[in-house]
Amino acid sequence: MRYVDPHVPLIRPVRPRTPGSCEDCVAAGTPWLHLRMCRTCGRVGCCDSSPMRHARAHAHTAGHPIVRSLELGENWSWCYVDEAYV
Repeated sequence: MRYVDPHVPLIRPVRPRTPGSCEDCVAAGTPWLHLRMCRTCGRVGCCDSSPMRHARAHAHTAGHPIVRSLELGENWSWCYVDEAYV
């Protein structure tokens, strides 16, 4: 049986607000490695391998748990609450 994440209903048809950069890293002047887009509001944040982990922070503070990778050639989503691919 395939796992169905209970947070999937929070996914909306959104576009990245800042497709090429982490909004918070730009504001703070910090670097990022990879970008993730919130699938509820379109906010772009940096990944867990980046120093500031803004995508994870947004997921927890905004209650928007699912992100999509914005990296070229990647087509996956991740739920920070369940620590699972969606």
